[in-house]
Amino acid sequence: MDLFEYQARDLFESHGVPVLAGAVATTPDQAYEAAKSMGGKVVVKAQVKVGGRGKAGGVKLAVDAEDAKEKAAAILGMDIKGHTVHKVMIAQAAPIVSEYYLAILLDRANRDFLVMASVAGGMEIEEVAHTSPEKLARISIDPNFGVTAEAAAKVIAGGQFPADIAPQVTEVLFKLWAAFVAEDATLMEINPLVKTEDGRIVALDGKVTLDDNASFRHASHEALIDHAATNPLEALAKEKDLNYVKLDGEVGVIGNGAGLVMSTLDVVAYAGEKYGVKPANFLDIGGGASAEVMANGLSIILGDTDVKSVFVNVFGGITACDAVANGIVAALAILGDAATKPIVVRLDGNNVLEGRRILNEAAHPLIEQLDTMDGAAARAAELAAK
Repeated sequence: MDLFEYQARDLFESHGVPVLAGAVATTPDQAYEAAKSMGGKVVVKAQVKVGGRGKAGGVKLAVDAEDAKEKAAAILGMDIKGHTVHKVMIAQAAPIVSEYYLAILLDRANRDFLVMASVAGGMEIEEVAHTSPEKLARISIDPNFGVTAEAAAKVIAGGQFPADIAPQVTEVLFKLWAAFVAEDATLMEINPLVKTEDGRIVALDGKVTLDDNASFRHASHEALIDHAATNPLEALAKEKDLNYVKLDGEVGVIGNGAGLVMSTLDVVAYAGEKYGVKPANFLDIGGGASAEVMANGLSIILGDTDVKSVFVNVFGGITACDAVANGIVAALAILGDAATKPIVVRLDGNNVLEGRRILNEAAHPLIEQLDTMDGAAARAAELAAK
């Protein structure tokens, strides 16, 4: 889950990372009140989960509360790279002397964590890595030990931070690591981390990604979800503990196992080129294809108005094909008249003959069986096109 900037700021503050005053507003009047309470100059910043806000006119300096109200009115409702601005952050302005970069992220390739730091802050880190790689430190962090004093020293040296601010940056790094671990994050980025005229080191802008797999440990993270931007089908699938992702297509896909589902998407996409159709979703029902699980999966997919046909592709393993077949038949009985779209089923693996027999005997008018994945994908695509 990616956080808005104002949420990242609040999370940083809760863990002792130094930040400036900030508040979120959804109306110009709220922006006025927030700016008035801070006094002096403020920055009005569009809250969208996409980069390039400044270039799009979504970040503006306001000299006082009345100016903040006008700037907020101009930014709210703005479209930035396909994202509509519904909220703005009112951030206290500060005289900046220097801008730096500091981030902690999960390094999946090396199975550890990575600290990235640079004195070239305030710009896209990809640009820094490309144009001035010598200014970007990449320090691996052993998860068994975390950010130690030795690791912090490597970050300071590799990032080329001046000696006069090194102690403050080190302290920020320790607190950022503590927040990273405590919140089960996969990314915490401060860009820029700034030095103000009075010598303070402050996190001026933050980007945070939290690990959804750890949400059961963080009841408070529920309040951070942007429900307005969540696809309703994905939200419903999450409630039912289904691994579902909405795609832009017409053939609904159900499979057991992420690898099989990914392969199914490829096969459907290839077969669909002939008919001008594509996969409509990713849905992995996992190893337990019970009637309830299958019914939940089918109901999610059939509830998608874009779906014209469904392809159920299951390889029987721990859960045998006869159990899957019984689950499909029972699921259709549960759904009743709600099931109206053709369903192509391909079963293979453990107890496949019995599974196919069960479906044949059920003789449900919506179900067609094919023996191969390619053949089933082609038939599902053909039915969707019809």
